[in-house]
Amino acid sequence: MNFIKKLLMARASAMLGDKLVKLASGAVLTIFVARMLGASELGIFSIVMAWSAFLVPITSMGLNNLVVKQMTKLPSGQEAMTMLYTAVSIRLGLGLLGGGVMLGLFYLLNPQLFTGHLSYAIPLLFILQAFFGFLLFEFYLNYQGTFRSPAYVKSIISLLSFAMKLWLLYQGFGIASLLLITGIEFFIVGMAQYLLYRRKHQPYKDETQLWPAYHPRYFNWQHAKQLLKRSSWLWLSGIVSVIYLKIDIVMLGSMAGTEQAGIYAAASRLSELWYVFPATLAVRYYPDMLKAYEKSWNGYLLKLRRFALLFFSAALAIAVIMTLTAEWIVLLLFGDAFNDAVTVLRIHIWAGCFIFIRYLIGQHLVITEQEPLSLLSHGMGALINVLLNLWWIPQYGIVGAAWATLISYAYASFFFLFFAKTTRSHLWQLLKVKKSATTHNGNL
Repeated sequence: MNFIKKLLMARASAMLGDKLVKLASGAVLTIFVARMLGASELGIFSIVMAWSAFLVPITSMGLNNLVVKQMTKLPSGQEAMTMLYTAVSIRLGLGLLGGGVMLGLFYLLNPQLFTGHLSYAIPLLFILQAFFGFLLFEFYLNYQGTFRSPAYVKSIISLLSFAMKLWLLYQGFGIASLLLITGIEFFIVGMAQYLLYRRKHQPYKDETQLWPAYHPRYFNWQHAKQLLKRSSWLWLSGIVSVIYLKIDIVMLGSMAGTEQAGIYAAASRLSELWYVFPATLAVRYYPDMLKAYEKSWNGYLLKLRRFALLFFSAALAIAVIMTLTAEWIVLLLFGDAFNDAVTVLRIHIWAGCFIFIRYLIGQHLVITEQEPLSLLSHGMGALINVLLNLWWIPQYGIVGAAWATLISYAYASFFFLFFAKTTRSHLWQLLKVKKSATTHNGNL
């Protein structure tokens, strides 16, 4: 009941609604592309979007929660503003650079896709994604207590983008138009968050003056070096995490063809749709976890344990229901041509039990300053996924890719905790902590 009450709170509902709109519209779009264009075209779209996902950690640079945490330690608003604007400049600059590098790699490995309208839609998608760097302003607004407006604006933009994509499909346009609209959406979302920040942000702490508009001239090398040093583990972890999350689609496209990649993408989309819940609630409750940590180690552990139990219970219920109804859902949504996706979905959905928990573990590693473990776990997960895909895709096709995903997710999301002394210790404390304990443990 407490979980339901929290879920229905206005701020959490707004953020959850934003994620639901985005993922639900993505799932519906997948269905329409599959029905109207076929598995091969869906495979091409999924492969390009998987490469786009590789840009996410580059455009975020692991700075989302880290910047706000570091800002709170600074004595003056001027320094805090300089750090925030420096972080935005880093994300924009490296996002543009990363987009160019990613475009070169994509062309090198997939030259056959650079035909017709795709030859300009793909480059524009990669370049416009750099403007997601402005999402740092949303995280700062969240820290100040403004959750609803950023979430509502993103929901509206996602719905408009979704409607435009459906209209283009009905008008006979192909994959290139969908990629182009996606790139424009990246740009508009980033700019909208900045404009909201200019309108909604409050004076920093006890100061009275509002900060001036963002400008690259506020870039500070000292802050940049500090942020990059602290975030290096996080953004490297983000890169390898995307590799182990998306490499299956990329490898299937290369080893089994775009049609098989499209069938696999249909099943994985239905599975990954549920990740909206832990992703949103982890962001929503991160400030609560951080404040609990600052007050009491045991109080923090109690909060973490409660969230972990709720997240896992939700994931388990989803996995059971989806396993039992997989055949009916796949055939209803995609048709008989996607019958092979049923087995994939029944395997892939169980990865959610580990992914749900991973969102909380990721927050815990940031709060307790154990970022290197995040990189190590994701790196091993990526390696396991790649090796298993190389072994199983030639033998078992998309079913082999599904098993590779499940096993790599399980290790990288949870079982790595048993291989590090600090996380083993924290896990044991998490199990033993009692409500009466109030002492803060400073040795982390």
